[in-house]
Amino acid sequence: MPVGELPELPTLPVTWLPRRNRAVLLTASGVLAVLFVGMALALPANWQLNDRVMLTCLGLVFSSVGLMLARPKVVADADGVTVVNLVRMRRLHWAEIVRVNLRQGDPWVTLDLADGTSLAAMGIQPSGGREQAVRAARALRDLAESHGAAAEPATA
Repeated sequence: MPVGELPELPTLPVTWLPRRNRAVLLTASGVLAVLFVGMALALPANWQLNDRVMLTCLGLVFSSVGLMLARPKVVADADGVTVVNLVRMRRLHWAEIVRVNLRQGDPWVTLDLADGTSLAAMGIQPSGGREQAVRAARALRDLAESHGAAAEPATA
């Protein structure tokens, strides 16, 4: 890119998520639920109802874990970024994001925040392809720089 030329920003809203992981986890969760319910129904007649219910519940617990692991995503819109991780979701304004990091060997992007903390953004991870994750991290960085700088009040 020539010096002084701004990078092309993605069209907002944009969502990043680990598609391959998500597909595997959602498929496995569905298979587990069907498998455990099928086993509960196919048990011999000498098994009691509570055994069948517990087997079904166990399958649902395993499926729930898979669904939880498939949750991570990062959604950027005009107002800021929504980071959805395993059990928590956090909404950030653009000005709160100081830096977007994806170093070699990192499992996912981390966001350095204005309050001095950092936040894992598990929706952008190299497990689905390093180049794709780097492109997504750069796009998020460029969005944060362009929207964050515009949102900061000017000081005299």
